[in-house]
Amino acid sequence: MSHEIRTPINSILGLNEIILRQEDASDEIRKDAANIQGAGRMLLALVNDILDLSKIEAGKMDIVPVNYSMASMASEIVNMIWLRAEQKGLKFEVDIDPTLPSELYGDEVRIKQILINLLNNSVKYTSEGSVTLHVEKELIDEDKVHIVFSVSDTGMGIKQEALPYLFDAFQRVDEEKNRHIEGTGLGLSIVKQLLDLMDGTISVNSVYSQGTTFTVSLWQGVTNMTPIGDIAINSIGASPSAKQFECSFSAPEARILIVDDNEMNLEVERKLLDSTGVQIDLANSGDLALYMTANTRYDLIFMDHLMPGMDGIDCLIRLRKQKEEINNNTPVVVLTANAGGENKELYARSGFDGYLLKPVSGKQLEDTMLAILPDEKIHRKAGFDLSHEVLNTAKGYRRKVPVLITTSSLCDLPYSLIREMQLDVISFLVHTEAGTFYDNMEADTDELLYYMYSPHGKVWSEPPKTKDFEEFFASRLQKAHHIIHISITPSMSEEYSRATRAARQFDNVTVIDSGVLSSAMGFLVMVAHQMAQQNQSVDKITAELEAIKSRMHCSFVLAETKFMVRGGYMTEGIHKIMATLNMRPLLQIKNSIFGMGWV
Repeated sequence: MSHEIRTPINSILGLNEIILRQEDASDEIRKDAANIQGAGRMLLALVNDILDLSKIEAGKMDIVPVNYSMASMASEIVNMIWLRAEQKGLKFEVDIDPTLPSELYGDEVRIKQILINLLNNSVKYTSEGSVTLHVEKELIDEDKVHIVFSVSDTGMGIKQEALPYLFDAFQRVDEEKNRHIEGTGLGLSIVKQLLDLMDGTISVNSVYSQGTTFTVSLWQGVTNMTPIGDIAINSIGASPSAKQFECSFSAPEARILIVDDNEMNLEVERKLLDSTGVQIDLANSGDLALYMTANTRYDLIFMDHLMPGMDGIDCLIRLRKQKEEINNNTPVVVLTANAGGENKELYARSGFDGYLLKPVSGKQLEDTMLAILPDEKIHRKAGFDLSHEVLNTAKGYRRKVPVLITTSSLCDLPYSLIREMQLDVISFLVHTEAGTFYDNMEADTDELLYYMYSPHGKVWSEPPKTKDFEEFFASRLQKAHHIIHISITPSMSEEYSRATRAARQFDNVTVIDSGVLSSAMGFLVMVAHQMAQQNQSVDKITAELEAIKSRMHCSFVLAETKFMVRGGYMTEGIHKIMATLNMRPLLQIKNSIFGMGWV
């Protein structure tokens, strides 16, 4: 629904913005276009509210925690509200506790939605005076912080008898006094239900005709304790005048590709960027985009997600592996009508370098180009004050994944698959008479088989030391909030015990005994990796792995037995009998229990 409704709204608002930019447009046309733009934005807000309420009531609203910069979030919120307050002649004040941790872990999208909803309400119901956003740290407990957000205004206030109904859906309090104010009454209901999903609270204090204060409190994870300090948040500038639009830069040497299956959207996005002078190519499918990227070097690609045939994520994956390699590392920004915090996280995990939500404005496209295009290809125009640009303290920042799956080199997954899945693998040591090697790094399978089957060859493996596991987990926790490490069965190796000892140094490392080895263990790794990519919780992933283990076993038929004699696994006499009878040993493992049979 979100995608289908937003797509035509993108065309309406985009084409209307192009009309507003026309030099020869009359005052009457500009006035009508401005009214269309205002009505379109209101329609979009209503659509968002109704879709969110529907998702909440259907139990489909997910809270998607990510790492986020407090300074960046505050800057975005302020820049969205500043202009509305200024247009009403209101003073907008922002007070943020300088001792707040600079980097937090929570659903940034929903927190922004809550605060913007409250601030929009304050601006809407305040005719004179001020609106204030106050943020302070109330408590801090190891890796969590309790934050209190307050939104205060000097507006009309709320009658005490209306307070119990304030968070009801479609409820408008003091209807007679507020009859000239537009809205559905959904905003506060959605705020309350979002906070319930995040285990947060909201309270309201109001003196009728004097003002209102909404107070939101919730716990957030802390990923960087460094104090946020004094943030310099710049306004987005004065209200736009009726003068002709002019882009603040040009980039005639830059070349970009826009990929979208909707021809009208392609035309809208091309026209919105015409004033930058950038060279623009268009593709209406993933297949055409791959053909073009194989032959032309681009500085930036805007990619739609939901396209028939090959969607944007599949196209990005293939682009990154294109044998021509000229665009393997080109920044790709998803340009989508598929709204929602869970989708934004999906795009971040999929490897996109940015995220723009339709309907998109020319300024959003231009700001993205300014942030990504090479500096030498951007020519800024004289006379433009760029101090109003939104702070971007998270530029270049890599998000931590909620759950990271790790394993050892004995999972026996092909290297190409390990690379494609971007698995973090710690190598066993392989000891031979020719020296000691790191498995799959300094010695591959063919080399090991050569040593095993040579007349005097002797090969044995050793898991990483406990200290190696500690260093491995510590380095991987820089990009993840929790690690699940899948180990070979303890009946065949000390990997599980060493990894478990190392995990005791951390609160967020779980070690799983696979109960098997080799490709059976690799199968468990693939299942866990897929669930982690779907943002499944640690408990759900471990429970699923235990369920699979109870139904799984692995068996191996060995080609010959001489190497088992050299390794001490079989006597010389049994080896001779088996060789005479042309028998082969069958190794069987289930639930960490090792057995042997014959075929």
